[in-house]
Amino acid sequence: MVKIAGNAITDQGSVFACEQWRANMKAVVLDSLGGPEKLTLRDIERKAPGPGEVSVKLAASALNRRDLWITQGKYPKIELPCVPGSDGAGVIDELGEGVQNELLGQQVVIYPAKNWGPEQRHYGPDFRVLGMPDQGTFAEYICVAASDVYPKPAHLDWPQAAAIPLAGLTAWRAVTTQGDVQPGHRVLITGAGSGVSTFAVLWCLNLGAEVYVSSGSNEKLAHAKVMGVTGGENYRDPACYKKLRQQSGGFHTVIDSAGGDALNSLLDSLLPGGRLVFFGATLGNPAKGLELAKLFFRQIRIQGTTMGSNAEFAAMIDFVTAHRILPVIDRVMALEDAVAAHQRMEGFSHTGKIVLLND
Repeated sequence: MVKIAGNAITDQGSVFACEQWRANMKAVVLDSLGGPEKLTLRDIERKAPGPGEVSVKLAASALNRRDLWITQGKYPKIELPCVPGSDGAGVIDELGEGVQNELLGQQVVIYPAKNWGPEQRHYGPDFRVLGMPDQGTFAEYICVAASDVYPKPAHLDWPQAAAIPLAGLTAWRAVTTQGDVQPGHRVLITGAGSGVSTFAVLWCLNLGAEVYVSSGSNEKLAHAKVMGVTGGENYRDPACYKKLRQQSGGFHTVIDSAGGDALNSLLDSLLPGGRLVFFGATLGNPAKGLELAKLFFRQIRIQGTTMGSNAEFAAMIDFVTAHRILPVIDRVMALEDAVAAHQRMEGFSHTGKIVLLND
């Protein structure tokens, strides 16, 4: 087994020496449900990378709403105790059997899941997101498959790199694979200010699209305009989406995460042949149902999406590098402040990503 010891690379021939070197690590652990207050920072066993795996010394990690939902018991098939966290970036400090030595010491961003599978259209039966049941990134170290680490874009610092994986990938698949956003397209993105929506804005703007947004916060609308969106409206206004259609002339693509009774208004804002892509349904199903005849006469496509494949992750990282894109960071906090970080997310007061920084 090859590892980094200080500034030197060594090969431990003694099992005892390797185990003595491998101390416990600090991690944020959820032992019981009941909200963010149930998270604790404590020492747990640090595992060695298995065959085909690498150990990453994490420099930073980032929160997603999934992490909050798990603490609240609102996520399916919860297994406790768990170390949450899907987003992470750091330095490869140890290699498992069969991994090329060239990876040692590389700065990397971690694919936020495991086992997408061979089919690009959807994930396979063994797919799962990091952070429950597998150990997540709210820790000092994590072991992942060598095929699930990607070079950190050189222009990003650690918090920026850690902010990208899950939200960035979900937005990337929604915008490029499912939404087929092209230069000159007009795109409406709802719920401006969330992690995924903020990345969707970044991807669309850098693809050359004209972007409009909705939000329940005028402050978040103002921030989106600073980012470069063309227009925005407060969705608390019943005429919100009618106004946006009038301003834009209609949209080629709508990207939504809420659903609910606004869904028909969003569909009405689409141009013929347009696409509504959704990655969540926080407001549930529309009470009035769908006006199906209107949809098929206008050739409207409704497309669900979530997460993304390794190939899409690699393409996204290349896009970030090529365009020197900077993720939007709401706040950087210490790993030991994980409870407060989750509470901030719980209050919906953030814009962009909340990041945890290791010492």
